Amino acid sequence: MIDIESSPVAEGANSTDIVSGVVAGRTRAIARLITQAEAGNTAFRPALAEVYCHTGHAHIVGITGVPGSGKSTLAQALVQEIRPSGRTVAIVAMDPSSPFSGGSILGDRIRMTEIANDPGVFIRSMATRGALGGLGRATLDAVDVLDAAGFDIVLVETVGVGQDEVDVVQATYTTIVVSPPGLGDEIQAIKAGVLEIADIHVVSKCDRSDAAKTVADLKQMLTLGILFGAHRPWAIPIIRTSVESNEGIGELVQAIDQHRLHLEQTSQIAARRKRIAKARTIKIVENIIRGRFGTHHRDLANTMFQHVSAREIDPHTAAIKLLAALDKEIGYDSNKKCS
Repeated sequence: MIDIESSPVAEGANSTDIVSGVVAGRTRAIARLITQAEAGNTAFRPALAEVYCHTGHAHIVGITGVPGSGKSTLAQALVQEIRPSGRTVAIVAMDPSSPFSGGSILGDRIRMTEIANDPGVFIRSMATRGALGGLGRATLDAVDVLDAAGFDIVLVETVGVGQDEVDVVQATYTTIVVSPPGLGDEIQAIKAGVLEIADIHVVSKCDRSDAAKTVADLKQMLTLGILFGAHRPWAIPIIRTSVESNEGIGELVQAIDQHRLHLEQTSQIAARRKRIAKARTIKIVENIIRGRFGTHHRDLANTMFQHVSAREIDPHTAAIKLLAALDKEIGYDSNKKCS
């Protein structure tokens, strides 16, 4: 149960204090640790590592789709449908950062006023901060915190960048792709990989006259996938929704629950957890390497770049030399385990 009436977490609180606060469901501890994760504060990395050991209970659901497809509105409707069952829900909503100022509006709490004051709901808007793929660098840290805090379902709403927005499938157990009517060109927004990531397809704003064509296009593309050999142990549903009339929202919640049950009964949940762990670890490695080249090894990196530019060395050899420099610097404690 989430404890909204919590005592403040002192500014100088240690790792044990803040982790205890998160596990107890104290709102201020949850918010503070997510803030520190988003800021990249390394002093809180031990706390995040400890929090991770308390995760694995929440069902993580991704909601993706093109801008304007109604993801935020759908997320709010899902929460309103889920809450009467007694389950708690957290939302991590991604907002795009400005390429010029780096700022972000972070307006999802404003848009979700009807559920923002529910003690069983936690809403956190996060900026992408230049990260591609629809998720920010600290998104999964935030999901960990909310999972450890005891939320039953965590909804991850991506920024809505379009065709390349496939990172969400590497972060969630159930992926919902939202397609509004009238996209044109046979639902071009779900081509280039996005079609394949959906566990559930949603056609939003189904009260519009052109919604039937969008449903038909989706069915045709899914059928083509089967014909061309795509193995689908889960029959992907296509659900028509309208938040205005509440049409399809209950059906969508039922589909989410059925997909979770399917994953558990077929042991696919373990495979998805492994996939998420692999993708997440590799992404962190990439970020660490980029960061090291921008700080500790900036001079060496610039020298290598100059040699490659002058055709004095090939890019592969330069990369090996840079990685060799990192090998001397980074150690690994194989004995460190979750207690």
